Order: sequence, then structure tokens, then C-alpha cells
Amino acid sequence: METLENPVKSKNLDHYGLVAAVCKDLRIADRINEKLNPPDPQRVVKAGTSVVAMILNGLGFTNRRLYLTPQFFENKPVDKLLGEGIEASMLTDYTLGHTLDEISDYGTTKLYSEIAFDIALDQNLLDRICHLDTTSLSVYGNYAQENETENKKENEDDDNKKHLKITHGYSKDHRPDLKQVVLSLVVNGPSYMPIWMEALDGNSSDKISFHETIHRMNAFQDQIKLNQSFRWIADSALYSKDKLLKNSDFTWLSRVPETLTEAKILTRKPSSELNWIERGHGYYTASTTSCYGNIQQRWLLVYSEQAYQREKETFEKNVDKQQEQINKKIWHLKNELFQCESDAIKAFDVIVRNYPYFSFSKTLEPINRYSKKGRPKSDAESKIAGYHIIAEVRKNQDAITTALNCKGRFILATNELDENFLSDEKILTEYKEQQGVERGFRFLKDPWFMVDSIFLKSPKRIEALMMVMTLCLMVYNIAQYKLRQCLQEKQETIPNQLNKPVKNPTLRWIFQIMEGISLVSINNGSCQTQVFITNVNELRRKVIQLFGQTACQMYDLIPENQIKGLGT
Repeated sequence: METLENPVKSKNLDHYGLVAAVCKDLRIADRINEKLNPPDPQRVVKAGTSVVAMILNGLGFTNRRLYLTPQFFENKPVDKLLGEGIEASMLTDYTLGHTLDEISDYGTTKLYSEIAFDIALDQNLLDRICHLDTTSLSVYGNYAQENETENKKENEDDDNKKHLKITHGYSKDHRPDLKQVVLSLVVNGPSYMPIWMEALDGNSSDKISFHETIHRMNAFQDQIKLNQSFRWIADSALYSKDKLLKNSDFTWLSRVPETLTEAKILTRKPSSELNWIERGHGYYTASTTSCYGNIQQRWLLVYSEQAYQREKETFEKNVDKQQEQINKKIWHLKNELFQCESDAIKAFDVIVRNYPYFSFSKTLEPINRYSKKGRPKSDAESKIAGYHIIAEVRKNQDAITTALNCKGRFILATNELDENFLSDEKILTEYKEQQGVERGFRFLKDPWFMVDSIFLKSPKRIEALMMVMTLCLMVYNIAQYKLRQCLQEKQETIPNQLNKPVKNPTLRWIFQIMEGISLVSINNGSCQTQVFITNVNELRRKVIQLFGQTACQMYDLIPENQIKGLGT
């Protein structure tokens, strides 16, 4: 009797069918192919397919490098996820690297912005608020030679084209020992969709890049004839007298730098002199106006009870540490012999000026000694050999109270003077939504994401990979928003990690729910092979149906009553 070799084969489908369905509904591969690929019928894995493969890899949260992509897809139903005729062995590092080169040659920001704006308009996800921020990405390796080679090529090929410069700079990852690149993102709309990305040099400054990004995006809007004005929201790096206040032709909302004298005076005002208005959730605001930089603007002083408690605790810990340091220095000072009073006073003043939250008092104690060793004679006279400092220290409660008075406070400024268009309450609400950009950066820096640190050798490929990473964030945010929107419209819930029904699950949790779904093929020796999908329980079926018709096709489900989901 002859037995069949491997009659049963299993492929892990898990949540990858959902990701592939969202990519298909958003037409990511088609949009990229329309931009990059000339007609080439012999090319099996097109650029758009390669990008979707990298998105699947990134949203697999396995932290696999690009050269391990074929290994990542070995146990996945590649033809179902990426298209008929595609095999894991085709997704080589050459194929993916060639796609990254094509993206770089076309222009990473240009390609991403064209795709992102098309999707945002198609999906009705664009609104008037743009949140802008940057983060640094650490890069491993010596890039001196690569940078020199790229610069040489750009001088030979195109004087106007500038490649990414990998270098040391201010590290937001607290890794100043590593070279880095900077990723600039503009997030827009209810889904916190990144509609603009730029790969910047590792030593770029937010105070400069913020304004350049706004200028370039406004120019891009003119090119695509998008007649929509945005209100730009960013942190204090946007607030510049030379750039923002003198040259701005757009509406902005920014945090005011605490180093400004006018800002220091306002944040240190006693609460009794301010007209606080409660905004809920521990927030209070007091409005005023300013003409800083000769520009009329509205300032909103914000107090956060939660921030105050955090900053107060940190401040008190630092004061206690300083007191320990002072006690040690005073002990050494007491045991040190100074030759004259002026030397002793100078040494004491050095300590005093470094600790403004303490009050000091001192006395100089003269030290008398005899000129000869041994027991002195009865008529011997002692002479002053030096001075010891006897110091006392105590906390300066007035200075501490003044310092605590400005804790939990910050100032928001805007050049929108009409409160009917932008109320004080809305100023606070819109600025708090800046966390949407920060959540995106945390997502990209998740150690289980595709790259928490970059190991590619070519700067142009690193730049293109940063675009793919941003596409991963776009797919994730849009899918999560659409899922929550479906749950709200249908008044449905999904059990969370504690098995409690919620209408706002994270997509990461949905991915975990889908773990275990497999595509099984059975060869019984005949010409036909039976293929079916296993482990689709009631909850997983519900999730798939919420994602829409394309997702149902991925998992071989027939939508009941033509369920309206993410793909419709």
C-alpha cells in the first residue's frame, strides 16, 4: 500500500487576511504600481505587491528584518494574501530592495503624499486639523562611506536631489552614541491618519524643519489643486519669532516656550490673580492676549491637576536629592582648612548659587595653632592657621512655593483671534489630540514592529523603508478607526482582554483574537485538493464580517445580508 507524502498541509492565516483586505480596499498596491511600474508583463512581483508584503511583515509584529521576508511568508498562504502566482521564494531581498530603490528614485515624500491624499479623500478622512511632530530612529552601522557615495552620485546625476544624511544629532531615544535619521509626520483626521511623511537628516532641527514641512505640504496642495486650508498644531519648536510670527500665512496653534520672559511671568502668577475656568478631567484654563513678536495672538494658560501631581512629586524628589548633596558638601567644607576668610567665603558662595531652593547661614571659625609641635610652653602664643566654615542649611519655602506654583501649567498660543471659529475649550481639545502623533511614534518604535532600529546599509533604502513604515501606521490607524466606527453604528461590542464588552478595541488586540486561524489543504490522492479554513469561531467570524466583503473573501466567508464593513 502506497502512502502519500504530506497529504495535509497547513498555512497560518491569523490576522494577515485582515491586513491584506484593508490594503486591498485602500488600493495600496494598485496606487503604487500606477506611479512606479512601467508596463512589464514579465515582472511577477510588482512594486505594489512588494510594499504590501513589507506591510504584512511589519504588522506581523515579529520584528523580522527585510532579508528574512521569504522565511516570514513560508508558512503563510501567500497567493491568497498577495495574489495568484506569488510564492514566498519570490520575495527575496533583491526584489524588496529593488522596490525600495524605485520608491527612492520616484521620491519617498512625493509618492507617499500622493497615495495618502488620494486615500484620505476617497475614504473621507481629511479634516482641517494637522498635527506635526518628529522623532528620531537609531541606525546601526558606519555610514560615512555610504553618505559620501550617495552625495557623489547626487552631484553627478541631479544637483537638486538631496539624499538622506545619516549622522549624530539630538536623540529622542536617548542614544547619542548612535547615528540616526529623523522621521517627520503630519497626522490628520479622525483616524489620526499620517497624510505626510518626510525622512530628514539625523541632525535636523525641529525649529527649522517644522516650517519647511508646512511650506512643502502647502506647495503640494497647490499642485494637486486641493483647495483646503489647515490649522497647524505642533509643540513649542513651531513657535519662533523669526519664522512663525513674521512669515506665517496659515493658522497655527502652538505651545509657547517656557523660556520666554512673558511666559515665565504668566506661569508664575498666583492663582488668586487668575480667572480660572474649569474644563473637566482636571484641567483649568485662563485666557489672555499677547503681542509677542508684534503679532496679535491669543494665549491660553492651562493648568492640569494630573500634570501638577506628577511634576510636584518629581520636584520634591529632586529637592531631597539636592539636600543630600548639600549636606555632603557642607561636611567637606567644615573639615577643610582655608587660609583666609575670602577663600572660605568664595567656596561657600559656589555652593549657595547652585541651590536656589535652600537658605544658608554661615559662621567662620578661626583655627588657632602653635608654631611648634608637641606640648606648648605656658608662655607660648597660638596663631590663626586658617578658617573652618560652620554652615547651616534649610529649605527655602518661599522659593519652593513659587516654583510649585508654575508646575502643571503651560501656555498655548494661536493666531486665530475669532473665538467663534476657535474657542478656548477647543484650543485645549485640539492640542491634546497632538497625542495622536506621539501614539504613532510609539507604534513605530514598538520593539515587535518591523524595525525598532534600522540595519539597512543604503541611505536611500532607509528613506524608502521609512515610507513603508508610515504606510504600516496608516493601514493600522485607518483599520482601527473603521472597525470602531462599525461597532458604533451597529451598536455591537467586542470582548476586551478582561472579557468585558467594549466598542473601542485596539487593532493589536483584534490581531491577537485572530491567532490560530489556518488554511488547510488535504490531498487525498485524487486530482483535486480540498482547501478549507479552520478555527473560525463565532467571535472571529464577527470580526471578519465587521471588516467587510474583502475580508470575508480572504477567509472564505459569505457575508450575511451583505454586511456593511470596513471595505464598503
